[in-house]
Amino acid sequence: MPAVLGAGVTGTSAGASEQAHVYPDAGMIGFGSVSLSDPQLPQPLNSPVFSGAATPDGDGYVLASADGGVFAFGDATFEGSAGDVPLNGPIVAIATTSDSKGYWLGALDGGIFAYGDASFFGSMGSTRLNQPIVGMAATPDGKGYWLVAADGGIFDYGDAGFYGSTGSLVLNAPIVGMAPTHDGKGYWLVAADGGIFPYGDAGFYGSAGNENLPDPVVGMVASPDGGGYLMATANGVVLPFGDAQAFGGLSLDPTATQISAIIGNNHGTGYWLLDAQAWQYSFTTPTPEPMFPQSTAIAAAVASQIQPDPATSQGAWCNPYGPCEQWCALFATWAWEQAGVPIPRYGFTGDMWRWAATYGAVLPPTATPAVGDAVFYGSGPQNASTSVHVGIVTQVWPDGALMTVGGDAGPGRDGYLSVAIDGPFLPADSNEYNGVPIYAFGQP
Repeated sequence: MPAVLGAGVTGTSAGASEQAHVYPDAGMIGFGSVSLSDPQLPQPLNSPVFSGAATPDGDGYVLASADGGVFAFGDATFEGSAGDVPLNGPIVAIATTSDSKGYWLGALDGGIFAYGDASFFGSMGSTRLNQPIVGMAATPDGKGYWLVAADGGIFDYGDAGFYGSTGSLVLNAPIVGMAPTHDGKGYWLVAADGGIFPYGDAGFYGSAGNENLPDPVVGMVASPDGGGYLMATANGVVLPFGDAQAFGGLSLDPTATQISAIIGNNHGTGYWLLDAQAWQYSFTTPTPEPMFPQSTAIAAAVASQIQPDPATSQGAWCNPYGPCEQWCALFATWAWEQAGVPIPRYGFTGDMWRWAATYGAVLPPTATPAVGDAVFYGSGPQNASTSVHVGIVTQVWPDGALMTVGGDAGPGRDGYLSVAIDGPFLPADSNEYNGVPIYAFGQP
């Protein structure tokens, strides 16, 4: 999911000492007729859990991690996973069959993996896409499905009908999800800015496209009767339209962190917000990743720090990695330091780039980075206006997709003051996905 990026510049007072912290969130945070849920997953997980789907009766759900792992709860059944399959691209979506005895996994590159009584009707896995896949939905009878790309391109399979797309439009923000109508004869697309695009028999009940939301929209769910929809933002705000009823969100919850999806119970009476940062991760996958000697130690260091930063209670921008200032570079240099890299604790991202250029290696944004590399955002290392953020690469897929972790990144109740997971995304799409391009990778 898109991250809210912070810069690393200057400051004054001293911060707290470094500490490992994993915030005790529930993972699936329930509202309405569904309860707060704390799904027990085998931890540490190999890869972040970013997508999920409820069973038709709403009494269970399945979760999918980026490496293809599947976890079933309630009356959902485990029918298999791609967790031991060398994937070309990360899994970004999951959809269940009408009887909940099967599901499909959708990958960023358009690959589809079917399990249980879910039938394979086709995929885009062997086709070069203009934009990566960001979501999928199944038809009501489970005999077809749609894939949606970040540009709003729609790919229909089985008995799923094509009713239109935004693939030929110039969008203000990328598409982040879709929801079908109750009869499967239409669908809505939702963009990161809250824009709504209805097709087929999907009605338009309003959007947040002109509301200048403080955090991006991450997904949507439709009312069972097709008379409305909900959308959720990355900081857990839930916005209702039409006859859809909101039962609350995380805007008043001090434990609010980075939400990756909203999952409805299919009755319009409740939903879960998926908090991908509630679990511990090892950032390992069955796909061979570019590595160097310190890669594993750097990935372990950043994994231990994911979640909101408790030092913020000491004052603005206070953090465990250095002075009370914008601190993405402090965090990134701290992570390298934990692996034995002799780098100073820099407060400016451009200084970290210069250290890498002198003592390590600097790679162009078109290169394939390694796990543990720094990823520099902006247009160049000259100053804080051109070098605006830095994160650490934690996973790399064969299709080029990255998972990264960054300090001072947000969103959530603590705003920018979090260590947050970002991705999966393709480096070439960073400007659309993160709001800023990548100008280089750095290796110690």
